[in-house]
Amino acid sequence: MTIDERRARRVGDLLAGMSLDEKLAQLVGVWLNVNREEGVVAPLQDAMQGEDVAFEEFARHGLGQITRHYGTRPVDPEWASTLLAARQRWLLDHTRLGVPALAHEECLTGLAAWRATTYPVPPAWGASFDPELVERMGRQIGSSMAALGIHQGLAPVLDVIRDQRWGRVEECVSEDPYEVATIGAAYVRGLQSAGVIATLKHFVGYSNSRAGRNLAPVHAGPREVSDVLLFPFEVAVRDAGAGSVMNSYAEIDGIPVAADAHYLTRILRDEWGFEGTVVADYFAVAFLHTLHAVASDAEDAAVQALTAGIDVELPTGVAYLEPLKRAVSSGRIAESLIDRALRRVLLQKAELGLLDDDYEPAPSGPVDLDGAESRALARQLAEESIVLLTNNGLLPLGDGAGRRVAVIGPNADSVTALFGCYSFVNHVLPHFPDVEPGIASPTLLDALRTEFPDAVLQVEPGTGVDDGDRTGIADAARLAAASDVVILVLGDRSGLFGRGTSGEGCDVDTLDLPGVQQELADAVIATGTPVVAVLLTGRAYAVPGILREAAAVVQAFFPGEEGAGAIARVLSGAVNPSGRLPMSMPGSVAGQPYSYLHPRLGAASSVSNIDPAPVLGFGHGLSYTSFAYEEVTVAGTAPAADGSIRCSVVVRNAGDRAGAEIVQVYASDVVASVTRPVAQLVGYARVELDPGERASVDFEVPTRLLAFTGRDGRRVVEPGEVTVTVRRSVTDVVAERPVTLTGPVYEITGAERRLTTVDVQKPHHSEKGHSS
Repeated sequence: MTIDERRARRVGDLLAGMSLDEKLAQLVGVWLNVNREEGVVAPLQDAMQGEDVAFEEFARHGLGQITRHYGTRPVDPEWASTLLAARQRWLLDHTRLGVPALAHEECLTGLAAWRATTYPVPPAWGASFDPELVERMGRQIGSSMAALGIHQGLAPVLDVIRDQRWGRVEECVSEDPYEVATIGAAYVRGLQSAGVIATLKHFVGYSNSRAGRNLAPVHAGPREVSDVLLFPFEVAVRDAGAGSVMNSYAEIDGIPVAADAHYLTRILRDEWGFEGTVVADYFAVAFLHTLHAVASDAEDAAVQALTAGIDVELPTGVAYLEPLKRAVSSGRIAESLIDRALRRVLLQKAELGLLDDDYEPAPSGPVDLDGAESRALARQLAEESIVLLTNNGLLPLGDGAGRRVAVIGPNADSVTALFGCYSFVNHVLPHFPDVEPGIASPTLLDALRTEFPDAVLQVEPGTGVDDGDRTGIADAARLAAASDVVILVLGDRSGLFGRGTSGEGCDVDTLDLPGVQQELADAVIATGTPVVAVLLTGRAYAVPGILREAAAVVQAFFPGEEGAGAIARVLSGAVNPSGRLPMSMPGSVAGQPYSYLHPRLGAASSVSNIDPAPVLGFGHGLSYTSFAYEEVTVAGTAPAADGSIRCSVVVRNAGDRAGAEIVQVYASDVVASVTRPVAQLVGYARVELDPGERASVDFEVPTRLLAFTGRDGRRVVEPGEVTVTVRRSVTDVVAERPVTLTGPVYEITGAERRLTTVDVQKPHHSEKGHSS
């Protein structure tokens, strides 16, 4: 008998002998040591948490999950590991069936625990256009988690950015679904290669909320959901083998996803073949009653969620314990639905080895959660993600020797400005003000002093991030006027539920810079001293004046604990910037919602006085070197039926220093039966070249990427004319070629290849097999 057969038999034996109380206990989590008064880290946590209860009392019939054992308070990792092992030991020894619990944690920017490495936020992953690096990061995060006895990570977020006013933009990879899919799948592969289950968030539609408001109704028709929002999840499930999915809080066309079997069962399981577990976003089951008002009480909510396909209620059991017990006892719901969810949970525990006879919980012992390898990955990702938006030649600054440098702005000397809302520093530590961050992370000012030791640096914040204080602007302008160059550091403060300018529950109604930072920028630029503006943000802001008038502008999406040094090295020239915008840079403060994936009517025309075009497009980014595109060839025909479009380009580093170019391939239908985007990304390659070096980059683009939902609701690839373009960004076209898709209309089956294969060949060197 194989290991899998033994584990399946063990699951069957357990399920057959369990009481209803024991079954339900496996479908819920327990969240202990929550700071009820000030430690809110989940929506309406203070109202939804339920009564405090001892672990042993809650788990007397067993336990499905342990919620955020490390990530709720600042706890010493070694001590917490010993406690976790003791609790698993208690479950083995003091419950009738002896089934251990799964431990889950947040891990969007690294393990969200005290003293753990904090990496850049997902938009920085998108800016890097480097899925291999993201996979390495995911593997490193997973290794740290596994060492602590953690089994499941609540990441990645695969929501496609649709409205940059939404506070959770900083948790998303990109406005392009193909890039979200490739980067997100890489993170899943990395995390799961370390033995930790990845949880896809938030399935589905969450990012398409009306007016960019968190947890607001979703404005999307079935075609947009199918053609844009579902694709990254499909790739993560079918291509990367994700083990878990978390429902979206959203309601789409009046039906909350937590109660929608169309998405949670018919698409996810019946169509895509997903075999893992669906876990509820925190309190989402109870929200069916308290927020959405589609359930009359907790029992009704639990019945709807379980029937739709939510297997596990997180973070606690307020809806799945007593309410479901009543529903089964009264005959309102068949116990077989409990068994359906339970089998999935037990099979996952079996796959993790938790049901093996030789499973033995053990503390981690001494563990370094912020070691050299982790920091090196954080540094590389930060460096690759920084985007040089504009540059009149002032950058790089070199060693800065003898220069009088004014460092101005509210984010210049702030550690927290480097981190997103799901970092432990910004997620938990604000509720524990006397606790140190636990990781070594210099501010940008610190890093500038290190990078420019022979420059004369003087500092003036000018204003706060969003406090509206103008009293320091005049002092900042005087300092700027007396300096040779200004480094102006503007941007966000990430937080939760209104405690920041970016982050969960920190939505905005305009894309102006927060507070009076624009006034500070105007005053400093007006002095005539050359200004390098550094934007430390979670979203792209509308700053056309700064882009036009500053000598150079650098965009850094919360770059993590190594981010300050990375920015400083880009400014000096020690690092050649290679990041590209993963979201469009808006041209006006009210130009949302916007996506480059718009049809023709989404562009400017003579019938409206509003031009929605961004000031800088998706994929834009400059370098300190230049790249020449010398040859572009595209095969003229390809079968619509599961075919491939072959495209090749030769890229040469035409400058005098090493750098990386992001080669981008787009496609568009000339005519289709429904309106289609004027361009959509179908492949990309990060190509690193020495001065004078060239590379041949070959793309094999599956025609599946040109599929869409037709008028009859079927997903099809239509024959006809397609335009394929090679671009430096969505607005910078290098070459355009026509392609004819041949044969009849092809209906998508799901078995088609979904990702473009990329082959980068240099003289005496090749990198094959990469899927972008």
